[in-house]
Amino acid sequence: MTNLRILHVEDDEQTAKMVTETMSRTGDSVTTAFNGKDGLRRASEESFDLVILDRMLPDMTGIDIVTKLRAAGIAIPVLMLSALGRTENRIEGLDAGVDDYLAKPFEDEELVARVRALHRRANGQSHSAVIIFGDMECHLKARTAHRQGRHVALSPKEFELFKYFMQNAGEIVTREMLLHDVWNLNFDPQTNVIDVNVGRLRRKLEEGFDKPVLETIWGAGYRLHTV
Repeated sequence: MTNLRILHVEDDEQTAKMVTETMSRTGDSVTTAFNGKDGLRRASEESFDLVILDRMLPDMTGIDIVTKLRAAGIAIPVLMLSALGRTENRIEGLDAGVDDYLAKPFEDEELVARVRALHRRANGQSHSAVIIFGDMECHLKARTAHRQGRHVALSPKEFELFKYFMQNAGEIVTREMLLHDVWNLNFDPQTNVIDVNVGRLRRKLEEGFDKPVLETIWGAGYRLHTV
């Protein structure tokens, strides 16, 4: 088992102590930042395998922090902890670039399992740095998208969508697959969050190009195809 270097950004000393003790039992090393500014600085300047990030901090929100990290091109995996466990809160965090979301209170075993799964997922992406399909390229480490050699600027969630479509290129991707694998939801929140994000991604992939590449299969889902 790989011992991880974890940055925990948390202002509550009791929660910070619990997380440190829990992860230390698995051999991991936890560095705690007790405010958002220090957490953002450490995540930007120091080397960690993963960030555990509290959503509500005294000086800035966890959403602010992850947004700044992603805007700076820092793709470190982020697990957000929050007492705000409603579906819309989770979607907001995931849209900002959070990789997984765990609602408080939680069991020690689930925290460890989420951290391990998140690290495996991130580590598994690194063996293949670029996915190529047709005239499109998905650069996993740089988290960038290209079509016909031109950079396509995507938000963190749009990139996750693009990566997922590239990993399933040519196949029909259902709404259920996107909810589970991209939004980490096991149920349909009955919102148009998928339609909105797919629509944005489609416009960015097709604007200025001759041929469409992302089609809607009515009653089934979506499919990325070659021109």
